[in-house]
Amino acid sequence: MHLTTHAIVCAVRPHGEHGAIVRALTPDAGIQPGYVRGGRSRRLRPVLLPGNLIQAEYRARTDEQLAQLTVELSESRAALLSEPLPAAAIEWSCALTATTLPEGQPYPHLYDALDGILSAIEAAPSAKGWAAALVRYELLILSELGFGLDLSECAATGARTNLLYVSPKSGRAVSGGAAGEYIDRLLRLPRFLLGGGAAEWDDIFDGFRITGHFLSRDLLIDRQAEILAARERLVERLRRVTR
Repeated sequence: MHLTTHAIVCAVRPHGEHGAIVRALTPDAGIQPGYVRGGRSRRLRPVLLPGNLIQAEYRARTDEQLAQLTVELSESRAALLSEPLPAAAIEWSCALTATTLPEGQPYPHLYDALDGILSAIEAAPSAKGWAAALVRYELLILSELGFGLDLSECAATGARTNLLYVSPKSGRAVSGGAAGEYIDRLLRLPRFLLGGGAAEWDDIFDGFRITGHFLSRDLLIDRQAEILAARERLVERLRRVTR
């Protein structure tokens, strides 16, 4: 196995006295793990940070063997990690990616989307500029892994207009007229998830409520649920900036 590619660092954990195991998202080969010799050294620690873009070279004798990984920094986002809100967003989006995606399966749309979100966090003067995109990224992960929501028509009537809610059970849209006595059990569907466009903070938090429900129910279960604490920190920090 020999792979040379750009990659986004998503997770790093110590291994041995000096090394590190890195999980990085590549454009064409999905999540790829690799062992970086000296990964905990002073030289490489600033390179192996979640959100950084690297030039990666993986080498292994067999597909079953953990690859040896050598890295060069292509783009650093380390400066953002000193700011609580951008740091929380980078931590969550990278942790979600590293935890949910199976190794070695290509997800080019997710690579482009994650790279876009990280670039937006870097460039946007306000969190509103990237928070809605992060909701869409969570929806995309659900869809790419087979748990996509159907927001195209009402689950009860087939109507394609006045779609105001999402069923927490089926993940399908529900129109205002069909909600009836179940309205208190439904999740409010923000307009930006249907037609795009700008989103107000109430809409963004409604979007996070939808994606959070399905992520915790369908993907982040058992030990994987531990990373939801990173999401809770992010949402709480977003709420603080809107008060």
